[in-house]
Amino acid sequence: MSLNRKYFSAFVLSLSLFTLNTAIYAANITVSAAASLTNAFNDIAKAYEQQYPGDKIMLNFGASGSLLQQIQNGAPVDVFASADQETMDQAQTKKLVKAQDRSNFVNNTLVLITPKKSTLKVKGLNDLQQPAIKHIALGNPAYTPAGRYAKAAMQQNKVWANVEAKIVNVNNVRQALDYVANGSAEAGFVFATDAALMPDKVNVATTVRTTKPISYPIAKVASSKHPSEAAKFIGFIRSAKGQQILKRYGFQSAH
Repeated sequence: MSLNRKYFSAFVLSLSLFTLNTAIYAANITVSAAASLTNAFNDIAKAYEQQYPGDKIMLNFGASGSLLQQIQNGAPVDVFASADQETMDQAQTKKLVKAQDRSNFVNNTLVLITPKKSTLKVKGLNDLQQPAIKHIALGNPAYTPAGRYAKAAMQQNKVWANVEAKIVNVNNVRQALDYVANGSAEAGFVFATDAALMPDKVNVATTVRTTKPISYPIAKVASSKHPSEAAKFIGFIRSAKGQQILKRYGFQSAH
């Protein structure tokens, strides 16, 4: 064998080993996140993959309670981001996440919205009692944080009993947004960041004072097969770059 061929063979072997090592260290990180994070997390995933081209972020969005149930049923999830503390508390109680792996990364506010073309006068929760409002879109309080926040606010303001029959329970906050945007409901409750996505289709009637601050926790899932990469992705979300993307979509800093 000539010297050049020997060097070429060594180069091919080194390249093969490099490719193998890259494949070994590359990870597909599955992230289950609250529906309200959809747009921001799509952008964060792209930015993360540009910075760490060896990793691939697989995103799964839905109501926080539904995502928790998926994890509990064995779904292979590495990172869980909830729109409320209650759902993450349940995850911790069920030992699906560990307390030391949990942190708050962003805040939000709840708003009452109406269709852009609506002529109804809705300025606050009491106005939901008027007969002209027949449908109020609300994420099912059983597993949707926005729904729980809204129900608690209506109960505190003593209007829940009068409007409960008008409630249209939907799967998540984005579906509530769609119902109001297309006129299927005369009013609905979403997060401020959701309403900001459709300024041409919905009006923000009022910002709703909630009984608890709306703080989003994130955690590495205890059963993650890629714990280091999961922690790295969470770190990226909490970094200046990740926070800048979240701020662009109207989220407020948790720091």
